[in-house]
Amino acid sequence: MTRKTANDFNPEVLQLFDKYVHGDISRRGFLASVAKYSVLGLTAEGLLEALNPNFAEAQQISPNDARIKASYVEYPSPNGYGTLRGYLVQPARFEGKLPTVLVVHENRGLNPHIEDIARRVALENFIAFAPDALFTLGGYPGDEDKAREIFKTLDQNKTRADFIAAAEVLKQLPEGNGKVGVVGFCYGGGISNFLATRIPDLAAAVPFYGGQPAAEEAAKIKAPLLLHFAGADERVNAGWPAYEAALKAAGVNYEAHIYPGVQHGFNNDTTPRFDEAAAKLAWERTIHFFNAHLRV
Repeated sequence: MTRKTANDFNPEVLQLFDKYVHGDISRRGFLASVAKYSVLGLTAEGLLEALNPNFAEAQQISPNDARIKASYVEYPSPNGYGTLRGYLVQPARFEGKLPTVLVVHENRGLNPHIEDIARRVALENFIAFAPDALFTLGGYPGDEDKAREIFKTLDQNKTRADFIAAAEVLKQLPEGNGKVGVVGFCYGGGISNFLATRIPDLAAAVPFYGGQPAAEEAAKIKAPLLLHFAGADERVNAGWPAYEAALKAAGVNYEAHIYPGVQHGFNNDTTPRFDEAAAKLAWERTIHFFNAHLRV
């Protein structure tokens, strides 16, 4: 079967799906709203199934790939919150110390796609660490709908403190060179922006279509930023002009790219919103950016 793309769906269906995955409408609301569309001969339920992730089909690197060494590790959460868990991946063989990259998931926790992203980062000769914000609530449940529902119950103040702690873990990692970068997607893009406001020595931050901090918070950023935006992502892009003005006013070193016509989530190759050309270019820019800022 030919893999479906965003062009196979009515733009309103994609907008409704974006609202659904971000909790603005319920599953029932999505199904009711798209029932009037007959796309590819699919029912409303079929539409949702077609738009949901297909992790197996999109996987680029096997967890057992001989080129990497991957494991789940635990570390103390700050302020006595307990234990956190994440996916640590590094090249199977390397010399000296490697730069480190914190990989921050979307609003579903550490699903197979983000684990695959961490493996891709490791194959670029970095140590990658992808925490699971849902670990304290049982971890990623293996179902995207359940993951979104659980995610809503997180204490975001605690979760943000946990991501700061995760960056500190990487900074102190014996195999690392002490330089930490962060890349995140959607929710993780917002966390990438947030970490740049909270970690003065963060070496680089790459938010993919992430929410922006307030102007007074943006003024605290010291890290260089590489920001990726989807051209058709009105929800996230609405905050970009004010954020850019704040970055300019604060003299932040930033580079921003808006990829015309593509959807929010264009880098996520498990769903039809994926855009191969934009994702390839954004990934190349990301790795070049990390190489420039984490290996010096």
